[in-house]
Amino acid sequence: MAESVYKVIEIVGSSSESWEKAARAAVERAAETLRDLRIAEVVEQDLQLKDGKVESFRTKLKISFKYEEGGE
Repeated sequence: MAESVYKVIEIVGSSSESWEKAARAAVERAAETLRDLRIAEVVEQDLQLKDGKVESFRTKLKISFKYEEGGE
């Protein structure tokens, strides 16, 4: 088996509907600029509030992707 190295970054997605949609938005946006995404791990979820009501759902993710020699 060949050896591989993966880089891990943290990103935050938001949605007015759910934590799941916030996570999906973050992954889909990351996939536009990063190649070979491997794992997305939810590390934190929180709510943004306004006037005592939920305004948006936020999901923080750690995403790993294959590290390529000569850049990120």
